Formats: sequence, C-alpha cells, structure tokens
Amino acid sequence: MARIAVIPGDGVGAEVMAPTLRILQALDVSEGLGLVFDTFDFGAERYLATGVGLPAGQLETFRREYDAILLGAMGDARVPEGAHAREILLGLRFGLDLYINFRPCRLYAESLSPLKGKREGQIDFVVFRENTEGPYTGIGGSQKPGTGDEVAVSTELSTRKGVERIIRAAFAWAQKKGKRSVVLGDKSNAIPAHQLWLRVFREVAAGYPELEARHLYVDNLALQLVQRPETFEVIVTTNLFGDILTDLGAALVGGLGLSASANLNPDSTPLFEPVHGSAPDLVGQGRVNPMAMFLTAGLMLEELGHPRTAARLENAVLRAIRAGQVTRDLGGTLSTTGVMEAVLRHLEAPA
Repeated sequence: MARIAVIPGDGVGAEVMAPTLRILQALDVSEGLGLVFDTFDFGAERYLATGVGLPAGQLETFRREYDAILLGAMGDARVPEGAHAREILLGLRFGLDLYINFRPCRLYAESLSPLKGKREGQIDFVVFRENTEGPYTGIGGSQKPGTGDEVAVSTELSTRKGVERIIRAAFAWAQKKGKRSVVLGDKSNAIPAHQLWLRVFREVAAGYPELEARHLYVDNLALQLVQRPETFEVIVTTNLFGDILTDLGAALVGGLGLSASANLNPDSTPLFEPVHGSAPDLVGQGRVNPMAMFLTAGLMLEELGHPRTAARLENAVLRAIRAGQVTRDLGGTLSTTGVMEAVLRHLEAPA
C-alpha cells in the first residue's frame, strides 16, 4: 500500500488534480497498486481564513506517515506576494530536504516544438536542479526600501554537501538509465561559488569513466539547448539556473502544459508537482491542459515502484497527443475533462 497526501492547490491546480486522481484510481483498480489518497486543504482560501499555510507538525506527519505528496499549482492574487504558496512549496522542499528537482523534457510530437525539423523523441533530456540552496534560501534583504538609496542583497549559498549530492544523483541516474553523458551548467568564470561546482563535478565524474562529462557555462548551455537540443541527455545545475533552464526546456517540447517535475530525496517523502501556475484567468472554463499533471503522476508512480504503470500512463498521454486529443494550447479543441476521457480510453486500449 502507498499512502499519498494530495494538496489540490489553487485555481486550475484543483481543476487538473481531480482528473488526475480519476486516472490514478483507474490504474489502481486495473493493476492493484494499493494507492490510498488523503486530501489536505492547504490552498489560498484556508490561508486567507487562518493565516496559516503549512500547519505546525505537518512536515513530520508527511515524513512519517506518507509515501508521496501530490501537489497542484498554487497561487492566488488575494494573497500578497504569494506568501502561502511560498510557505507551502518552499516549506515542503526545504523542510523535507528534497534536494533533487527532477525535470524531464521530452518531445512527444514534432508539431509541438517551435524548433524547425525536430522529430518526436529527438529532444529527450532531464535536468537535475539543486533544490535546497542557491539564492532561494532567502539569505539577504534590503535597506531603505522605496528610496533612492535602497540597497538589496541576495546571497547564493552553495555547500560542499549540497553540491556533491545533486551531482552524484545526476551521474547515478545517468548510469542506471544507460545514458552517455552528463553536462554541468554553471557560471564558474564569473561567480566564485561556482568553482566549487566545477571542482566537485570533475571529482564525481572521475568515478564514472563510462560517461562523458561535459562542462558548459550556462549562457552557452542555453544557446546550445536551442541550437542542438538532441545532444543533451542529463543536465545538472544550480537552483537558480535550473529554474530558468527547465522553463526553456519546456518551451522546446510544447510548453508548461506538458512539464512534470519531482522533488526527491531517497531518505524523505517525495513531492510531485506540475510546473505550470494556477492560471486564475482560466479558472472555471475547462480549458486548462491536464497533461503536465498526468505526467507528474507518472513520475510519482515510477518513484513508488511501478515503472511499468508509469510507462503505460505516459504512453496513453502520447497516444492522445498523436490523435490530436488535446486542449487549445497544443492546437486541439478538447476540454480538460475531454483530455482526461481520451487518456482513460487509451489506457484501456491495447498497447
């Protein structure tokens, strides 16, 4: 049995969570996965009523009692500066020490890429983004805000432990999956802290002689992702650069409506979330693309020890895309519910 904490989120987060749970429940029935879902109302409405995003003791409950957390998109304009989303999402990432942000970028159909002549499967890489350090730790602040003398400082934190464990995770995954290369993206020619990244990368790479280890400055890496995306298999990078590069990767393969992610630590409770936002302008219209959430659920199934089921779900999404059974952002006409129904049909059909 696997116990899953479900946080529907805000806006369209909840709208894509419901069909995702329908699909997971269908897979549970057909394959006997033993999935148990508990829903937690940690969205903006609750925050506005209570002023609490993540209740005291909740991290320990998730760590002790749950096998995974499935999180919908968060964000609500009524909450100043997205305080509740930051408290919940960063609270979970940092509190559960989920140091791996794993983002796959795979092209499912040639028509989805803005790049000319890139065929299905030709773009297929993953990004290992460091998830608990960098400037996202919140070290810094400002003085004399709102004046002409304002000074703002943000500190980028990199520790040997943090850098080494994300780099080792990238190499280990590449080896396990039969990949040929791992690329480090940094700015060690301009940011002194990134020299730590480069040294550790070279040290870890020495233990994987069968893998090609390439180092690229992140600006060059971004350029080459557009010019030659097919040359990348595994990218490892910092928290900030990973945040940027993964959205670039999403653009190359069809947009955020297809972008899944996992936040991982082998010794903690993993968190799974689609990358898109809560899209308040689309709420209640049935237009939002649920496929990123479906693919995110697939990552969760794989992490829970069901790789065959995860592949089955991804293949059903692929077949729906090939059949043009998609929402408007991908050139189709289906509603959110219509896409769910199409994917369910493909799950039931012979492979």
